[in-house]
Amino acid sequence: MSDLTEKDRRRHEQLPLAFTYDPASGREDLLVSERLSAAVSIVDAWPHWPSPVVVLAGPVGSGKSHLAAIWRERSGAVPIHPKAASGAAAVAAAGPVLFEDAERRGFDDTELFHVINSVRENGHSLLITSRLWPMSWPVALPDLRSRLKAATVVEIGEPDEELLAQVIVKLFADRQLYIDDKLVGYIVNRMERSLAAAQTIVERLDRLALGRGTRITRQLAAEVLNEVGNTVDDD
Repeated sequence: MSDLTEKDRRRHEQLPLAFTYDPASGREDLLVSERLSAAVSIVDAWPHWPSPVVVLAGPVGSGKSHLAAIWRERSGAVPIHPKAASGAAAVAAAGPVLFEDAERRGFDDTELFHVINSVRENGHSLLITSRLWPMSWPVALPDLRSRLKAATVVEIGEPDEELLAQVIVKLFADRQLYIDDKLVGYIVNRMERSLAAAQTIVERLDRLALGRGTRITRQLAAEVLNEVGNTVDDD
C-alpha cells in the first residue's frame, strides 16, 4: 500500500478539541522593548497626556491592540466608531473613548471632528490606533485635519528578533506549552517580523501538533512557516 499523499494526510489529521486558553494581556505581561517604549510611556502617563488626543501608529502586529486594551482597562474608555449618526461625539462628552484601526475601519470626518471637540471641551481623552500617521488618512475636512495635526502621535516600530523570541515563548506559555530555545530561534530567524505572524505561527503549531498527536518539532515548524508565509492579519 502506497504512502498517503500530502493532501490525504491532511484530510486524515484529527481535528483537535477547541481548548480555550487565556492569553496574558495585562500591563504586567507586556514585553517592553526599545521600539515600544515610547508608546508604553504614553499609556502609563495617562491622564497626564501632552494633548487630549493620542494616536498610536504602527505596522501590522506591532502591539497596538495590546496597548489599547491596557489603556481601556486603566481609563474605563468606551470603544467608538465615529460614523455619521453613531452618537460617538455624545459618548466622548461623557468620558474617555477609544477608536481602533482608524484608517482601516474608516470614519466620518464631521463626526470625528465633533468627537475631538467633545474630548477637548470636557477634559477627556481619545486614543486612536492606526497603521498610518494621521496625515496619511483620507481626510477632506480642513477643520478635522487641523485637529489631527494637534494630536500627539507615537510611532511603534517593527519588533526585533529578541522581542519576537520573547513573544513566541510567552504565546506558548499562555497555552501551557514550553519549547526549546533553539526551536524558538529557528522560528524567529525564518518568520515575518511582526507580532501578528508570531501569533499565527504559534496557533497553527499548537493546532497541528494536537491534530497529529505529536510534539512541536523543527520539521513541524518548517511546515507551518512554509504555509503561513505572509498571510497574517492585524493585531
